[in-house]
Amino acid sequence: AQIAGTGQTAAGMALLSGALDRQQVTAAAYSQITHKLGEHATLIYARHTWDQLVLGETEKEMLRMACDQVRYQHVVYDQWGFDERLAYGKGVSMLFAGPPGTGKTMAAQVVANELGIEMYKVDLSQVVSKYIGETEKNLNQVFNEAKKSNVILFFDETDAILGKRTEVKDAHDKNANLETAYLLQKMEEYDGITVMTTNYKENIDSAFFRRISYVIHFSFPDAKARREIWRGIFPQRTPLGEDVDLDYLAHQFEITGGSIKNIALVASFMAARAGEAVGMQHIVRAVKYEMAKQG
Repeated sequence: AQIAGTGQTAAGMALLSGALDRQQVTAAAYSQITHKLGEHATLIYARHTWDQLVLGETEKEMLRMACDQVRYQHVVYDQWGFDERLAYGKGVSMLFAGPPGTGKTMAAQVVANELGIEMYKVDLSQVVSKYIGETEKNLNQVFNEAKKSNVILFFDETDAILGKRTEVKDAHDKNANLETAYLLQKMEEYDGITVMTTNYKENIDSAFFRRISYVIHFSFPDAKARREIWRGIFPQRTPLGEDVDLDYLAHQFEITGGSIKNIALVASFMAARAGEAVGMQHIVRAVKYEMAKQG
């Protein structure tokens, strides 16, 4: 019935806009799905593509392998018979580790865009509860709702819930350890994609690494990577002054991609207010504000 509904919705869209691409057909399919993920998670619109992601070739290849593991599930599990061998653990789980602003959230959006799958960012403040058993109940609801709709679950800054399990000295320690174990269990049972990020890999319980499909490290960008980020941060339609020196910016300011994005945006607003093309004076002033913000 939902497939028939998808066809009818897509036919209506085609009457309005002509031939449909994959994204529009996917949107028609998602329109047939009802879930309650909105109570604990927020839909993230994935607009980033591979060419915007500045990352090492090894890390990019791991991301592509993760996408292939989803794209070719029907071949390996259904046609080649691996479905009969695996009782659980058919999903793909990824942990992105690295300093803030190095592109972890962007990488998750690239995966979602590449596969044409909606991504929901789980609000840990809504999930983690001080009441015993409440966190597990909320996590169970999130994963059950995600199963209905085939979405990517994105857990940002998961140190709070993926922290190292401690020696049990009181009821709080026991409860925290139970929450960690429960999240591990639900991740293994989930057939879809879960993406988690952490700023400090050393804080993560070592038991997680065995159960996570891919652990990808996001390092602080060097001068070459920073130049790539500067080169791609301004849209093609943005007027740039001839004095903009990307090599100078890349070598002079040791900052992350997240900071470069903030600087480009602030500089663009300065130039727009002055009615000018974005020049070095705007960018350097924006750098000064960004540096002052970070102390």
